[in-house]
Amino acid sequence: MQQPLANIIGANAYYDGSRLFTWLAEMCGLSVDLVNFLITQFLALILASAFRSYLHPSKVTASTRHAIGLVIGLFFGYFCFGQQAIHIAGLPAVCYVVIRTQNPQFVQRIVMVVALIYLSCIHLHRQYYDYGSYSLDITGPLMIITQKVTSLAFSIHDGFTREIKDLTASQQQHAIRKLPSALEFFSYTLHFQGLMAGPLVFYKDYIDFIEGCHILKQASANCKYDIDKKIVHEPSPVKAVVKKVIASLVCALIFIKFATIYPIKAMKDDGFMKNSGFFFSLWYMMMATTAVRFKYYFAWLLADAICNNSGLGFNGYDERDGVTPRWDMLSNIQVLEFEFGTNFRNCINAWNAGTNRWLRMVVFERVPKRYGTFLTFSLSALWHGFYPGYYMTFATGALIVVAARTARKLFREPFQRTPATRTLYDVLTCLVTRVFMAYATFPFVLLDFRASLDMYLNVFMCLHLVALITVFVLSKFVPRGKSRETSAERSRSKVKLMTEDGPKNLQHLREAAEAAEKLLKSATPLAVESETILTNGDRGTTAGPIIDSGSSQIRYRGENGRRQERPLLSVTTEQPISASSNNHKKTDEQLSTEDNNNSSTTAPANVVNGKSPKPTRERIKEKLEQETRNFEEFIDKTVTGFVELKDDLMRMNDSNMSGLYIPRKVNGSALNGGHGTTNTETGDFLSGSANGTTAIVTTTTTTSTSGAFLKKEIDALNAAVQQANVLPAVLSNGHAK
Repeated sequence: MQQPLANIIGANAYYDGSRLFTWLAEMCGLSVDLVNFLITQFLALILASAFRSYLHPSKVTASTRHAIGLVIGLFFGYFCFGQQAIHIAGLPAVCYVVIRTQNPQFVQRIVMVVALIYLSCIHLHRQYYDYGSYSLDITGPLMIITQKVTSLAFSIHDGFTREIKDLTASQQQHAIRKLPSALEFFSYTLHFQGLMAGPLVFYKDYIDFIEGCHILKQASANCKYDIDKKIVHEPSPVKAVVKKVIASLVCALIFIKFATIYPIKAMKDDGFMKNSGFFFSLWYMMMATTAVRFKYYFAWLLADAICNNSGLGFNGYDERDGVTPRWDMLSNIQVLEFEFGTNFRNCINAWNAGTNRWLRMVVFERVPKRYGTFLTFSLSALWHGFYPGYYMTFATGALIVVAARTARKLFREPFQRTPATRTLYDVLTCLVTRVFMAYATFPFVLLDFRASLDMYLNVFMCLHLVALITVFVLSKFVPRGKSRETSAERSRSKVKLMTEDGPKNLQHLREAAEAAEKLLKSATPLAVESETILTNGDRGTTAGPIIDSGSSQIRYRGENGRRQERPLLSVTTEQPISASSNNHKKTDEQLSTEDNNNSSTTAPANVVNGKSPKPTRERIKEKLEQETRNFEEFIDKTVTGFVELKDDLMRMNDSNMSGLYIPRKVNGSALNGGHGTTNTETGDFLSGSANGTTAIVTTTTTTSTSGAFLKKEIDALNAAVQQANVLPAVLSNGHAK
């Protein structure tokens, strides 16, 4: 039985907006708050076109564009919310005072707390006086404003207090180094294009749009097909706007049709519970939540079209042809990707993308990875409000996501053998995702705890049980060893990025990588005490720095004739890799002692310092995990060492090539062990006595030969550094954000 749409959407007793178009609402069978929303959005669509044409940055100043956008936004707010509109000015006003008065070092935290407290008070006020209502409310715009002021505060913190090298690519893009004026701030938070339904636009992108440099900025980022860079043509958004408006109207028709057949409020009735069987209840969940989703599709697509029609949202050109403009920078929803997603992760990424970007910016990228997911979900729940249905959805969704990961490991592999089975797997996962999505999200729309729990009990908590069995029972059949092997292979592949196709002069780096691979594969602790020397083809003509695997250092004579050290990858297991960085401050006497110690016979792998290590599986596991944790750190140090070595070599003059300090070992002793002398005229290095004998080594390399060798060494180091520079990006982005 169909119900009037006005009854389905909600009562209007608490609504404080304009009642001017009540007659139109009665004529259309809609509620007056929905009519007001539609009027403001379609009026904004028309004004956006005039804003782009008559208030173009080439015709008026940025201040004029700020002021007009702000005035129109305030008018829309008062028309739709009446006296409640005071809050859409109050929240940003309080936050602006905080931004202008507090230290940028912690301003982002204060703004976050202030904005969330203000928003939470409005949520609780509405929940107390108008519980469970679906009518238009001031909390919608306040949620968008909260995203704007908090993201702005974090951008200020990044721009004023953090180094560029410490920021992610996204943080660098949005960092702000100039505090906004009052006009800029309030125009950003209350501009008419995104006040009613968003989408979220970051402050820097909005300022670029107002000042008219967004087209040039985006076009220059991917203009590889342009021939003449002096003229950049501003693309027209008309085609994108028409598509989005048509899509939004189709979504509105679908919502009106199915919301009257499957009203979400019907699930609160006791009669529905008694007359609905198991399968009909699941079917009703799917259809009711689908109908509600199309209401959000309509609002978000129309809001995106409004922004595009004013010129906001240009995102460069399509990479495939380089000429098709993209207007998806602010897109909040990808309808097809969500409706036909094959897993929860794809669906979440396609739904409310603006909020996802905000959560990633203010939480996920700034907290330890182990707490990232929990804190992100917690902030999302607090931002939405305090209805129990929200928290039931987030808790159920988290359980289903964990179960889906386990199920994927168990069942995906057998379906990947042929194209037909892969297609079948995609179809099955799409259908299963639709059922689980409806099961998890209907409390979010229903809001009420008791009604949601009764509905779950009516279907015997079936999908909760399936998820729990998957997590706690079927997870035991997941091959754990395979995932660890994959992790080890991934670490070894990162080492190979530095060593593959490298020059012969980097043979020592290959040996270090091979030793690390042996360590990862070995079942017993491995001690490597060896010496590798950079040579010009053979060990007898040493002309490069010595690399001591035992101490993980590169030692050579620098600009001022002082002995310097560079860290290298440690392959010993008797101390953690990260601990080897403590060797950087050793004196020359300590280094000489190390040279003598390293020249002695290496102790067996199972005896170190006179003590036998514990031959337990726990010790082996601990060492392997420790090596893996510190792998990234030492690869970075290795790269830094080579870069600095290359720079030092390049700064040396050819006339001083004979002064290049190269420690060698003769008869088991280290030359120039701390008390030798150097004949600077002949380029001879005289070592002190060792084991009762005095060794003299005469350098026969001429200045021209040294110059040729130096050039060859620099070329080799350049090639190594060019390969190794890939590693920090690969390692730092090893997990999805």
